[in-house]
Amino acid sequence: MKFYDFVDKQPAIGRLVIVEGTQRALAERALELLVDRVLPPETRELNLERFSPADAENAGRVREAVAAMPFLASSRLVVVLDAQTLKTEPRRRLWEVAQAVPEGNTLVLMDLLAPRSQRPQPFGAMAARAALRIDTTAGEDARARFIDETLERLNAKAEKRVVDELARGEADLSSVRNDLEKLAIGGEKITYAALQRESLSIEDPKAYRYAGALLEGRVAEALGIAEEMLANDPRGAAIPLIAALATECGLVWELARKGGTLPARAQWRERALRPIAARVGERRARLAYERAVRGFESIVTGRVEDPRLVVEMLTAELSGLGRR
Repeated sequence: MKFYDFVDKQPAIGRLVIVEGTQRALAERALELLVDRVLPPETRELNLERFSPADAENAGRVREAVAAMPFLASSRLVVVLDAQTLKTEPRRRLWEVAQAVPEGNTLVLMDLLAPRSQRPQPFGAMAARAALRIDTTAGEDARARFIDETLERLNAKAEKRVVDELARGEADLSSVRNDLEKLAIGGEKITYAALQRESLSIEDPKAYRYAGALLEGRVAEALGIAEEMLANDPRGAAIPLIAALATECGLVWELARKGGTLPARAQWRERALRPIAARVGERRARLAYERAVRGFESIVTGRVEDPRLVVEMLTAELSGLGRR
């Protein structure tokens, strides 16, 4: 079932729900709607449990959470986030848990893989009709609706060409949402010229998704993006990857300075980056930025023969910035 079919038709929610597809923005919204539909606000805190991928590697803990009786409610909701990052054995054990959810409780697996993916095999394909499957892949119509909803939430307006360009594009909807949020700050109608000047969404946003994921501690996601980009053109992909990483590190360094503020076009990143800046401090943030710049220069000048190695080394060296 496509995401907006789930929104509009409000199907029954049974014991197993699989949120699949490739759009994280829609997946996060699907989880919000599931929580709202399954658990009333007054008992939500007592009957909702979320597992990160690291926590979900212990399938026994997930099994216990799923088997627990609801407290002062008729249902209990257990969510496993980003199951697509789990390795083969933890996925197998988690799937065993998913097949034994007791009646009345609901297990939600966020497994952000394309439904036709082969490696790993998506949980949705394994479940077939035994689960409610919410597919977050989005065609042009779904993208246009998401953009219209985002503009409405922001109380903003945009030229028709802006909506059409973003709807026809292939940029991740999280990047589209972020760009609309920063373009709406001024309160004026969003023009196509402003989109071209300020937005990453009409370009390839993957490099910035890599940098953001790495600095925010989602290392497996960052590696997956980098590997995908490097597969066909290592040097051509390494340059934007490291450039984006240097840019993000520069923003963290600025926030780590006393009285540091971000430029207007980057203020939408402050909520994610300020906690990182506070944790790593000015010195470490500066060193991270300088390291990324040196890596970029080594690729551009040809001092290194293997750009892939530079990306891998920088990813490993800077992965600790986002860890709590």
